Amino acid sequence: MKNTLAESTPPGNVAAAESVDPERVPPKRIAAVITALVLSALIMILNETVLTVALPNLMTDLAIEATTAQWLTTGFMLTMAVVIPTTGFMLQRFTTRGLFVWALLLFIVGTALAAVAPTFAVLLAGRIVQAGGTAIILPLLMTTTLTSVPVRHRGTVMGLNSVVISVAPAIGPTLSGAIVGSMSWRWVFGLMVPVAIIVFLFGIFAIKTGRETRKAPLDVPSVILSAFAFGGIVYALSSIADLMQGAWSPIVALVVGVAALALFVKRQRVLRKIESDLLDLRPFTVRNFRVSVVIVMIAMATMLGTVMVMPIFMQNGMGLDTLTIGLALLPGGLIQGVISPIVGRIYDKAGPRPIVIPGAVLLSGGQWLLGSVHVDTPVGMIVAFHTVFCVGMAMLMTPLMTVALGSLPREQYGHGSAIMNTLQQLAGAAGTAVLIAAMTIGTSMAAASGIAGNVALVDGVRVAFTVGGVLGLVAIACAPMVRSPQDRHGPLRPRPVGSR
Repeated sequence: MKNTLAESTPPGNVAAAESVDPERVPPKRIAAVITALVLSALIMILNETVLTVALPNLMTDLAIEATTAQWLTTGFMLTMAVVIPTTGFMLQRFTTRGLFVWALLLFIVGTALAAVAPTFAVLLAGRIVQAGGTAIILPLLMTTTLTSVPVRHRGTVMGLNSVVISVAPAIGPTLSGAIVGSMSWRWVFGLMVPVAIIVFLFGIFAIKTGRETRKAPLDVPSVILSAFAFGGIVYALSSIADLMQGAWSPIVALVVGVAALALFVKRQRVLRKIESDLLDLRPFTVRNFRVSVVIVMIAMATMLGTVMVMPIFMQNGMGLDTLTIGLALLPGGLIQGVISPIVGRIYDKAGPRPIVIPGAVLLSGGQWLLGSVHVDTPVGMIVAFHTVFCVGMAMLMTPLMTVALGSLPREQYGHGSAIMNTLQQLAGAAGTAVLIAAMTIGTSMAAASGIAGNVALVDGVRVAFTVGGVLGLVAIACAPMVRSPQDRHGPLRPRPVGSR
């Protein structure tokens, strides 16, 4: 059987075994495959933030505290951080169709389990299974785009991908607010099951992948080290608030995570010599990749932190209901979704810098504007501030993901995508933890100075967004360093690592 995405496979290809010459593949065939993967990723990544507005109702129904409920989000990110590093191996060993089937099956089973969960433990298990499918589909989407879409159209298609990665988490609270406002929180999951089944059936017919794969070795010690490394770091970052209550577990987890990460990196360098590494770390030798990943991490950290802080501010600080909060967050997410493909087309013509530099300014500016809110700030103004931030996100994610991965040799696409997605999860956990911790500290300081009630909370919110604004300044400083990949106007060829 011939490969769906290509006519032949280059010898020794280890990350993109299903593509060679995108120019020879029928556009309709490419479009069908990308559509199936984009739709899958869209419904999956929504789950990263879809519970933010539903948590109060869920906590009441299951009789759990907020510190317990947060594990529904933390556990999701933790699983993603543990599984994604192994996707570099999966992309070599299994076909696109095989990975798609397993990813969707995991997601459907996990979602159905969460919808009917009688206890918190079962609900958490459902979330973990969901995350397993999501962790597979995201790198698969990125790698397939890079290996099947002609270079001249890559920015446009990556713009659609960025809608999934950056917009879906932004509109998750909106959907959650609308559903919870009229139905039970269980329907947040229940309504996703039939949608996921439809996408699964569409993908089965759209993706007809051949057998061109590589029997890549799986280094079990590397898998174990990566689980402790990325899992420990995500847990530590997600549990920063516990430090204020005297808990030592975040520190222990961070030490274990960092130590395991050092051992993991050392082992990958040794295994690279015999091409048996679980995760190829050579993408870090490419400057464009390093700089782009740093800015993407800042963008994801501030976005997920904002998505967590804003509902708390609007519900507990301003007294708004869940539906209103969801609707208030909707314009920014929608505008981001509309702008992202446009940004991709601009990138195809002008390259990254004319988009990335103003994008970083808008992202940081949106955080500083949100840092000026108070109890009586009109909702419309808050929506406008959030929209400024979302426009900046749209102007950053599309070109940066395209530049970062497009700057790599073709055989490193899968591993580069795995690295980027893993670091995004780490950044998301860090951003959520840091902004929530900043809000908590700011609120405590305000309360200690005699400010009471929701006014103290709003003071804490301002501190959180100020921290986000400072992170945005780092993105502004890094933005001018981004350069167009050498191959932006021609076919990609494997090149020596470290070439610019």
